[in-house]
Amino acid sequence: MERVAADPTDQVSSAIELRGFVKRFGAITAVDGLDLDVPFGTCVGLLGPNGAGKSTTMKALTAQVIADEGELEVLGYRLPHDSKQARAEMGVVPQLDNLDVSLTVEQNLLVFAHLYRVPAADRRAAIERALGIANLADRRTSKVDELSGGMRRRLLVVRALLHEPRLVLLDEPTVGLDPQVRQELWALIDRLRSEGVSILMSTHYIEEAERLCDTVTIMSHGRAVAVGAPRALIGEHAGPEAVEVYGSPTRLNEVEVMAHSRGWRTRRTGTSVSVLHANGDTDLDGERRVTNLEDVFVLLTGEEIA
Repeated sequence: MERVAADPTDQVSSAIELRGFVKRFGAITAVDGLDLDVPFGTCVGLLGPNGAGKSTTMKALTAQVIADEGELEVLGYRLPHDSKQARAEMGVVPQLDNLDVSLTVEQNLLVFAHLYRVPAADRRAAIERALGIANLADRRTSKVDELSGGMRRRLLVVRALLHEPRLVLLDEPTVGLDPQVRQELWALIDRLRSEGVSILMSTHYIEEAERLCDTVTIMSHGRAVAVGAPRALIGEHAGPEAVEVYGSPTRLNEVEVMAHSRGWRTRRTGTSVSVLHANGDTDLDGERRVTNLEDVFVLLTGEEIA
């Protein structure tokens, strides 16, 4: 077994380091030369439309898929050779709910405490801590199929925290949840980051990435098309302010032609067009708004996130 480093302070600067990662499925290249860094104690978001390579990248980090080219290190371990050691020190929250509905909340946690090899003397404390974080202490004896969607998602997250991992992979952590429950999960993810846990999160909710992530990597067709802090990317690609113009298709076409002639970028949004990088220097008749990460996403990928 080859071990690069024993802890995050020993010559390892990032919880995750990918260099030139390539994965092909037959004639299809799902990921094409991706570089990705997750520095210790940060939350990094992986954004992209369907087919961008997000899921393949997440699966590679747990050795569910094997790279055709490139170098992958997780917590100082080289993948795929040392994937078991890496998995033992990370927590994984899957997109799909795989809780055992025949067991209670507490029993689900106990099973995973055994799987994560939490020492017997520490299991009770680990389960109580998880129940407290998830705010599920009063539902410990409830069967999983009696829980709401938000409760089940919180249970999925804290199940991955039983062994106090240094790194957590969150694959679409709030998919399918209503806004109120999503906010609860955001607070939990914020708490993990504040405690120094490193987080890689793939998400379809751009507002989520803008709110939670220190940096984001935007992917398209298997490649990273932008990497940086959300506000920095917004400033670079969209500017501080947009003008939202409404009107007929003919009017919107006219606005786009005018904006492009002045070097301004635009984003069509149904019955309106957003004029970006105008920097307030425009006499357009429209509503001014603050730009956001979604503007950047659409500009760089040409697609609404699905």
